[in-house]
Amino acid sequence: QVRLVESGGGLVQAGGSLRLSCTASGRAFSSYTMGWFRQAPGKERESVASIMWSGDTTYYGDSVKGRFTISRDNAKNTVYLQMNSLKPEDTAVYYCAARTRGSLRFAYWGQGTQVTVSS
Repeated sequence: QVRLVESGGGLVQAGGSLRLSCTASGRAFSSYTMGWFRQAPGKERESVASIMWSGDTTYYGDSVKGRFTISRDNAKNTVYLQMNSLKPEDTAVYYCAARTRGSLRFAYWGQGTQVTVSS
C-alpha cells in the first residue's frame, strides 16, 4: 500500500505561481511513475503531468505545456508540480498518483489539494 499526501494548494491571482508537493510512504518510491491529475467541477479528470521513476522522461498535457514543470526528489519520496502563469481555467482539485513498475494504471491516489486561480 502506498500513501500519498499532497500539499501546496491555495488561492492565487491569475499570472501567479504555486508549487504542489506530494510525499509518498514506503521504500519503493524511486521505482514509481508519478503523475499529477486535476478535476474541475462538472468536468472529467484530466492528466496534467507525469514523470518516470528515473526523472528523465516527463509528459505534459497540452493545456499546461510551457507553464507547469514536474520534478521529483527520490531521496525525499516527493514529487513536485511547479505551476507558473496560472490561469483561472487551472482552477481544480489537483491529485497526485503513483503507478508501480510494470503496471498500466495509476493505482494509488492522494486526497487532493484545491488550487483556485482568481481573475
